Amino acid sequence: MKIITWNCNMAFRKKAFHVLEINPDILIVPECENPGKLIFPKNTKQPNSIFWAGTNPHKGIGIFAYNNFSLKVDKSYKEDIKYFIPLKVTAPGIEFNLLAIWANNPKDPDGRYVEQVWKGIQHYKKLIKRSNTILAGDFNSNKIWDADHRKWSHSSVVNELGKYGISSAYHHHFNEYHGMEKGNTLYMYRHINKPYHIDYCFLSEDYIKKIKSVEIGEFDKWIKHSDHLPLIVDINN
Repeated sequence: MKIITWNCNMAFRKKAFHVLEINPDILIVPECENPGKLIFPKNTKQPNSIFWAGTNPHKGIGIFAYNNFSLKVDKSYKEDIKYFIPLKVTAPGIEFNLLAIWANNPKDPDGRYVEQVWKGIQHYKKLIKRSNTILAGDFNSNKIWDADHRKWSHSSVVNELGKYGISSAYHHHFNEYHGMEKGNTLYMYRHINKPYHIDYCFLSEDYIKKIKSVEIGEFDKWIKHSDHLPLIVDINN
């Protein structure tokens, strides 16, 4: 089962081919245009299910299911927590809760970035279990900015998820600490000398044990398409 999160930096319809070459089962795409604008080229693989949320038709979050997978929005979905989408994902012999994330809500007085992730975790606690749980997307956060988010920081989120046995696939796989990542997922303004790790795939312990591989896309290949690189997590079924 391959999970990919990639902030496409808008105009996903023009870039989808590149990420679909990797053959995702579940694809989370922050900064994606709404489905009405998603007219893909004929040679582009079509998803089985799509969910999109956003107020700007050019820039929301899209979640796509391919192969034998399908998506269903959970009834607990709360639009006020932007953009933190609870989904039931199913395939033959597979079922899990997916929390798809693009932490970006400039109108929230409590904070626009990691604070949205914290609120989502609190609201969807019943879905965030010790098994069959995945949280993935653009968290817009890293431990290096903890001091800027004194109420609910990146470390607060990591520690809270840790109570449920949920941890970052990248950090587990490469045995790295938060805030000390060697691999980066964002290059601000597409400058190679401004790297940050802000995209994550958090897995419950049962999935952590089944990690097959974790990759970040190559800078030279992806930077022409977006300021973010895709995070690719492959899990044995």
